[in-house]
Amino acid sequence: MGSKVRDSLDRLGPQFRAAATHDHHLVLGPGTALEAEWTNAGLALPDLDAMRRYRLDRVRAQLAERGYGGVLLYDPMNIRYATDSTNMQIWVMHNAARYAWVSAEGPVIVWDFFECDFMAGHNPLVDEVRAAVGTTVFLAGRRHQDMTARWAAEMIDVIDEHAGRDAPIAVDQLGYQQYKALEAAGIEIANGQEVMEFARLIKGPDEIAAMRCAVHACESTMREMHETIAELPAETTERDLWSMLHAGNVRRAGEWVETQILASGPRTNPWMQEASSRIVEPGDVVAYDTDLVGAYGMMVDVSRSRIAGNVAPTVAQREVYDLAVEQIHRNLELLTPGRSLTELSHQAWLPPVDTYRHYCCLFHGVGQCDEYPDVFVPETWDRDGWDDHLQPGMVMTVESYVGRRDGIGEGIKLENQVLITGSGPELLTELSLALVG
Repeated sequence: MGSKVRDSLDRLGPQFRAAATHDHHLVLGPGTALEAEWTNAGLALPDLDAMRRYRLDRVRAQLAERGYGGVLLYDPMNIRYATDSTNMQIWVMHNAARYAWVSAEGPVIVWDFFECDFMAGHNPLVDEVRAAVGTTVFLAGRRHQDMTARWAAEMIDVIDEHAGRDAPIAVDQLGYQQYKALEAAGIEIANGQEVMEFARLIKGPDEIAAMRCAVHACESTMREMHETIAELPAETTERDLWSMLHAGNVRRAGEWVETQILASGPRTNPWMQEASSRIVEPGDVVAYDTDLVGAYGMMVDVSRSRIAGNVAPTVAQREVYDLAVEQIHRNLELLTPGRSLTELSHQAWLPPVDTYRHYCCLFHGVGQCDEYPDVFVPETWDRDGWDDHLQPGMVMTVESYVGRRDGIGEGIKLENQVLITGSGPELLTELSLALVG
């Protein structure tokens, strides 16, 4: 813990020091019961201090590679990656009340919400915590221009002291007035989102350990959902089922669910419907995409489709299901180190696109959330695609959605999460793809 963090906690009093060192949720962790469940399942728990050092080193390596003096972060996912500190993650995604600075060579500074200095007190990599200056109209009202000037004066002092004006400064996302204030001061601004996406690209061993625990927790919740889908109590709605994912995720040390994508029966084709008040009927396909940020802040992004009420699938349901499963199995085998994204797109297998709808992408990266890269289908590759190569340590999902384009019948959504190793793909999400059972 940096000396300035200790000083700020001393000013706040002993109860805040205790919260910073003992009661913070990142210190308490998932809890002994969950940790025992994971170790009993043969999983190693992550070394969080090692994971934090690895991530900060990754950020600084990207800054050094590009010749940047530092990076200013507002995206809470990026702040979490660089500092492993959190505070109201969803709220600060649309209220710019929390930000961080990482020097290429120098301190890590976090600006936090009102009297939340203690929130970063668990982490020895954070050198200083300051009070955030709100510049949005919500936070600053009719004084937003004055508050932006105050914010800029402080930020320019930080840049001058810890980076200087010779090198560009990376920024992941910034309000218009803030951007203009830095520009007016002669500060060259570079793309911080690129810095962070490429820092997050290669997962370290402790990140993979954390992800395995998150997967175990997510799949335990999915099994509970599948039991309810099979039993199908009377008047069960899509929202009833979807609420189980939220509850199970929170109960198992998860953080939030990014979407509400669950549909049943005719609402499964076309895809992307969100959970509704529709009552699920026996024999319906229930399809969903987890899209959840789970234990240790690691995302588990998988999809399954199940038949409600323990009813045997129809011929039409089996037809689209068999195609979706074939796509998952065949395309997973393509996730080998060194393969280009262009090859992934053009070598991937798809059901006939004139007859069947497909998902918006074939593969995408995943870590703390959906991450770089996104691999599009061949028909849009020339317009939207770019090239790169798979590397060991990347985590990708392999996607499939199959539904008839004429709208007849239901659709099937499947997705698995895969680690790229030196010898090929390793499936991280092993819960059965089966429609029933």
